[in-house]
Amino acid sequence: MSEKLTCVLVGCGRISTRHIEVLADHPGIQLVGVCDSREDRLAKAATASGAPAFTDYLEMVRTVRPDIVSVLTHSGAHARVACDVVPYTGNVVVEKPMALTLDDADRMIDTCDRAGVGLFVVQQNRYNRPVVKLRQALDRGRFGKLSLGTVRVRWCRTQEYYDLDAWRGTWRDDGGVFANQASHHVDLLQWLMGPVESVQAYTATRLVDVEVEDVGLAILKFRSGALGVAEATTTARPRDLEGSVSVLGERGSAVIGGFAVNRVETWNFAEASADDVNPEEWSQNPPTVYGFGHMAFYNDVLDCIRTRRRAMLDGIEGRKSLELVIAIYQAAATRKEVRLRYVPEGVPLGLDLKDR
Repeated sequence: MSEKLTCVLVGCGRISTRHIEVLADHPGIQLVGVCDSREDRLAKAATASGAPAFTDYLEMVRTVRPDIVSVLTHSGAHARVACDVVPYTGNVVVEKPMALTLDDADRMIDTCDRAGVGLFVVQQNRYNRPVVKLRQALDRGRFGKLSLGTVRVRWCRTQEYYDLDAWRGTWRDDGGVFANQASHHVDLLQWLMGPVESVQAYTATRLVDVEVEDVGLAILKFRSGALGVAEATTTARPRDLEGSVSVLGERGSAVIGGFAVNRVETWNFAEASADDVNPEEWSQNPPTVYGFGHMAFYNDVLDCIRTRRRAMLDGIEGRKSLELVIAIYQAAATRKEVRLRYVPEGVPLGLDLKDR
């Protein structure tokens, strides 16, 4: 077996627990450092992982020189940390969303590309077993012409959650339910349904005292002509209720539900196929909304590093869902339809002037 790759974590907040659990069991990646500026969180992560603890991430990466740096800080710091560590590693993993501005996302992509460093964005729900099966059915044309795609995120985040850190619920460092909790589902919607042409949206802040929204609704028009709906809220009470995606077409319908997009609720097609799923066999019930996809994500990272193939979730892919999230916010703020596809007017390139 090949020698394990080394990995360090920057940021020991809520999501670090999942990364530590996965890396503890990973056969090809060894966790060799954890870092956080808060000593209580750092001590907890160091105890759980058994890895050396650092309070300065640059000191950590200079000392360890890891193969992989996983950036798990609050979203507003992703770009700064990712670009800072590039000289000291061969690969950067960054939690969703990859950044909060397109300029920062572009800077991350450019910095990693120039240095020959791999950039991977954590959108682990793409690896959920039912979601993988759904994507395969789409790729095989089993749905025919698509008509509608929807995602629902109905989770619970109380004021206590937002009060855990000063950055939570702020525009500068976090964003609301679309940028944070529902960014996974927005990613799934555009990945499954195809490029988005335009979006309209409404958002509101209803049950918590924060700068950003805790409930929102977006209506999407895809380039294929299909429509989509993204419903997202952290106002479900008293607990998480649902995280789902549905795809409807002329020859079939599928709904993947549960509270972490892990349970097959509907799998109906006009024509049966040998690869049709049994909902009971293909459904999983994870203990948290993080689901089971992180192990598969790190497996893919490892394989991409060793084979030098392009990742399914590289910086370009991460930017696509970020662009859609930002368009949703612009549509909500302006109350106008926002186009994601530039349509040139009056440009003769590629046209026969006799036909104009």
